[in-house]
Amino acid sequence: MQHPIRFYKKSAGGLGSLHGTAKALRSNGAVPALKVLPRLNQPLGVDCPGCAYPDSPKDKAVDFCEQGAWAVAHETTPRRAPPEFFAAHTLAELRQRSEAELEGFGRLTAPMLYDSASDTYREVAWEQAFQLAAQALRALDSPQRAVFYASGRSSNEAAFPYQLFARAFGTNNMPDSSNYCHESSGMALGSTLGVGKATITREDFEHAEAIFVFGQNPGTNHPRMLGDLREAALRGCRVVVFNPMLEPGLRSFADPQSPKETLTGHGARIATEYFQVRVGGDLAALTGMAKAVLEAEQAGGKVLDHEFIARHTSGFEEFAATVRAAAWSQIEADSGLSRARIEQAAAVYITSRASIATWCMGLTQHEYAVETIQALVNLMLLRGNVGRPGAGLMPVRGHSNVQGDRTVGVTNRPKQEWLDGLQRVFGFTPPAAHGLDAVAAIKGIMDGSVHAFLGLGGNFAVAGPDTPRVLQAMQGLQLTVHIATKLNRTHLHPGRVGLLLPCLGRTERDEQAGGPQFVSVEDTASMVHASTGRGEPASAKLRSEPHIVTELARATLGESAIPWQAMGSDYATTRSLIEQVAQTAVAGFEKYNERIAQPRGFYLPNSARNRDWRTASGKAQFTAIALPQDTIMRRARAQYGDAVLCLATVRAHRQYNTTVYRDSTGEVDRYRGVHHTRKVLFIGAATMARLGLRDGQLVDIHAAAPDGIARQCKGYQLVRYDVPEGDVFGYFPELTPLISPDLMARGSKTPAFKEVPVLLTPAG
Repeated sequence: MQHPIRFYKKSAGGLGSLHGTAKALRSNGAVPALKVLPRLNQPLGVDCPGCAYPDSPKDKAVDFCEQGAWAVAHETTPRRAPPEFFAAHTLAELRQRSEAELEGFGRLTAPMLYDSASDTYREVAWEQAFQLAAQALRALDSPQRAVFYASGRSSNEAAFPYQLFARAFGTNNMPDSSNYCHESSGMALGSTLGVGKATITREDFEHAEAIFVFGQNPGTNHPRMLGDLREAALRGCRVVVFNPMLEPGLRSFADPQSPKETLTGHGARIATEYFQVRVGGDLAALTGMAKAVLEAEQAGGKVLDHEFIARHTSGFEEFAATVRAAAWSQIEADSGLSRARIEQAAAVYITSRASIATWCMGLTQHEYAVETIQALVNLMLLRGNVGRPGAGLMPVRGHSNVQGDRTVGVTNRPKQEWLDGLQRVFGFTPPAAHGLDAVAAIKGIMDGSVHAFLGLGGNFAVAGPDTPRVLQAMQGLQLTVHIATKLNRTHLHPGRVGLLLPCLGRTERDEQAGGPQFVSVEDTASMVHASTGRGEPASAKLRSEPHIVTELARATLGESAIPWQAMGSDYATTRSLIEQVAQTAVAGFEKYNERIAQPRGFYLPNSARNRDWRTASGKAQFTAIALPQDTIMRRARAQYGDAVLCLATVRAHRQYNTTVYRDSTGEVDRYRGVHHTRKVLFIGAATMARLGLRDGQLVDIHAAAPDGIARQCKGYQLVRYDVPEGDVFGYFPELTPLISPDLMARGSKTPAFKEVPVLLTPAG
């Protein structure tokens, strides 16, 4: 069998990114995308739908990346999936297609209703679609039977009426994409600093002396960050990386806007130090770094910020005692790093006068994710690296407005201040009990306690664990409603009433009864800014997300004190209502409509950045965390034997969450060198030798699940890669069928996509 790997030896970025951008345009029709790209991430332009990384605070002629070009090219594609397409393809047939093929069919053009007799979607009038959904919702015996899921790509102007719809209907069953990714970050930061968001802005990268990057692959997931890391490295900032895989984008990066670097293929070195921690070993590594810092202080190094600790923190003594009691032998075993290497990382931290810690889902999707991020906060508090220039913490979020959606109320666990604001402004009493998160919604769909599912974007079943079983269960629902731009796999498993409602993309012109509209989003650094589409809509029958949401609500709930029609036709009304509700719940929305018209928008203040600690103690909180003895992997090996490996799912370079991009060249994942297939499993030479396997061999992957349910993915090719012994890596979402819903982070209940116990057998 031909090996799918052609290892990439150049720097990330550079000519490869330029070629990749050109491929995106050629494969999807260049003209519409070329009209959008110059305005992408520009003041008063179009916010890139690709990720939530902050826009540049400086004027840049070009501020988009290759991934952004793919996202825009796929949204502006000339390909269409009209009613005639659905009439010619049964859902049973479409289920045999790959994720990339479903994406490649193009934009949805008309509202569709599932017809079980023909097993096809058929066109339906918009008003009929709204009434069918409303009738099904009103027929439920309890509002708690409904789930309102929200993807983080929708705007504030869509998310706010969506959460209002759910609560006026009577439920907080509002899972969102944060449940799948950064819920652990919000919980850990909220408990320790009093705010679940980044404490830094993009400008802080210009002042940091050290940047610590954990569990993150910017070259694939948010490439614009590589520009900031490159500039920091060139001015002498130390960039320290903790990642089990050696990612080319974290080793060196050639700025595509630098002619010299692009032509030579040799970019700037990014990682000053690269630590290949074991999967899930970051908690031990951080404990070791904190231990090394405390030992340096005890040796007379005077490295702690005693004034900050005394004035601004609580819990130091208990934390310090726990860290001092941690055995170096367990720290080394759990982290996969030697004591000397951990002390080397600590030395960089000790000598830096301003340090930033940044992370992504490599930290958040583990059983002990919340504790790991709390341990990272502990480390930063030791030297006062919160609330001063060039220092702080940044979880880098994926969906372009996942943080904004949460800010304007999309959560299954709303704060009482937000509910009070809704009652004060709209005159009804919202439900106070917490609703279902994503994993609980999955379990509710499978056990039959959930009867209706509404999705504001996203690919819910494929993005979550236990995909085949969830998809099958969704067909038993009374109602499924999907608001979407393109077809995905979750849409192919409709309920008794199954609606597919096509919406405008962010790049498209939005004309409503109130005139031309724009929307607003919040990035990962708390900047709220406008996004205005000007492209021709893919179909005259498309409706905007705010319009669809408000019309669904109006049809379901009838006329009331809530101005649904006004919110759907003039988004300034929605922004004014957000401002009113947020008065006592979220600081920073004053004069929303006026300030959003500013070229770069406005910043939502962060209390921790100002050293105003909104915690139970009124101070930043150290957390005493003993290294765990009972873990997913230890339990799995006790149940299934020592052959159990730890699988971490990762994204490919040409991919955005569950959306897989494809062109005729067969390139799948340039920086890891994968071509023509996504059915590969990255594995170390020592692991293969121990298990009697060989490079290139085909294997079947079996879940070593705690519930004993047989789950498997067949026919994966082993690829020898420099990764820690006992760890293997494969692509999301193809491997989500292996994940039991019982594998999740403690507290946050984020699925443990990075900690899946598996067994390998030769392919049958």
